Amino acid sequence: MVSPSSVTNRLGSVFPFLLVLIDLQYEDGDPDNYIAYYRRATVYLAMGKSKAAIPDLSKVVELKTDFTAARLQRGHLLLKQGKLEEAEDDFKKVLKSHPSENEEKEAQSQLLKADEMQRLHSQAHYAFDRADYRAAITFLDSILEVCVWDAELRELRAECFIKEGEPGKAISDLKSASKLKNDNTEAFYKISTIYYQLGDHELSLSEVRECLKLDQDHKRCFAHYKQVKKLNKLIESAEELIREGRYVDAVSKYESVMKTEPNTPVYTIRSKERICHCFSKDEKPVEAIKACSEVLQLEPANVNALKDRAEAYLIEEMYDEAIQDYETAQEHNENDQQIREGLEKAQRLLKQSQKRDYYKILGVKRNAKKQEIIKAYRKLALQWHPDNFQNEEEKKKAEKKFIDIAAAKEVLSDPEMRKKFDEGEDPLDAESQQGGGGNSFHRSWNSWQGFNPFSSGGPFRFKFHFN
Repeated sequence: MVSPSSVTNRLGSVFPFLLVLIDLQYEDGDPDNYIAYYRRATVYLAMGKSKAAIPDLSKVVELKTDFTAARLQRGHLLLKQGKLEEAEDDFKKVLKSHPSENEEKEAQSQLLKADEMQRLHSQAHYAFDRADYRAAITFLDSILEVCVWDAELRELRAECFIKEGEPGKAISDLKSASKLKNDNTEAFYKISTIYYQLGDHELSLSEVRECLKLDQDHKRCFAHYKQVKKLNKLIESAEELIREGRYVDAVSKYESVMKTEPNTPVYTIRSKERICHCFSKDEKPVEAIKACSEVLQLEPANVNALKDRAEAYLIEEMYDEAIQDYETAQEHNENDQQIREGLEKAQRLLKQSQKRDYYKILGVKRNAKKQEIIKAYRKLALQWHPDNFQNEEEKKKAEKKFIDIAAAKEVLSDPEMRKKFDEGEDPLDAESQQGGGGNSFHRSWNSWQGFNPFSSGGPFRFKFHFN
């Protein structure tokens, strides 16, 4: 008798070549040569093509009914396929065919296993029919450890996961079923719809295309394909606009996404999250805070929305709120460098706000353009020039105010100095320069004598006379 292991060991890496030789043996020799069929079946098994081996093993036991090794192997394969009655029949016939001691022991073991699988099979279906999906999953878990190639049972477990509100867990079973069963359009359709419901429109599009490859006239797959393709195109377009910095147009696109798919909540949430991001990047803090807050009401742990709202709070000089958002985000993603840097910046700005705030001195927002800064400076410098005050106390107060106004203009009109200040460092404060090596701003009123605060360009010239 030919041993399966001895045949497999001799085959090595020449499986395809041996298959050709064995096929020629059928053509030139005896078509009833069961050894040739068995050898080819063994090659298929060694190549991992178990499904292709079953017809050859069936031919072997047809030609030689007492070939127990072939029948035992077929029983194993049938058991894995979930064909329990056929497998059980093979194991019983092995026991009646005067098997070797090892074959008898193996057949008895597998027969008990097949009986157990039949019992679990009945319990799983009974639980499913009673809508006890959790119990059905437990039974199916046990069966599928043995009947790993049973497509129907995998589809049944996938359906249980969907009924239990865990569609993501169904994907693995459905993917296996799509490979185990030929032309399984239903599995591809279900996988696509699950990905779509989970918000993964790209994978949804990929899977529904597989369905249409098998049947281009499949009505549900085609209808779903049109919807996913339209949504996918809108999202890709919106993301491209964000990369180009065209935030207003991107907001419009994401509003279209919500109108295109109003019935799947994940797309509404993701769209609002990206709209929140756009407003934050476009330095529209009021709109950003509103959009981000809508997202966070639904998903309090949404790190992206927390980061974007924190950035908007910084623009609005709401430092305590920004710190709270960064700290919450850090609880959910402690390794995010952007969160860590943002939190440090917010803490510096809070500390800075308790000292001298150049934006507040000029009365402008943190996202003010240079032209707005110069305009505010000119107005305040004219208002608070000490030459406008006769009373000594008022003059001293005006001198201090004028120095602060000039300092604010110096910092905020210089891009490099403004960048430092925006990061929480006062470029005119020796204490914040780490060792005092910075450009310390210690000027008295006398140092500004003769200084023309309106000489930064433009047609206007002002001249002041000092006593």
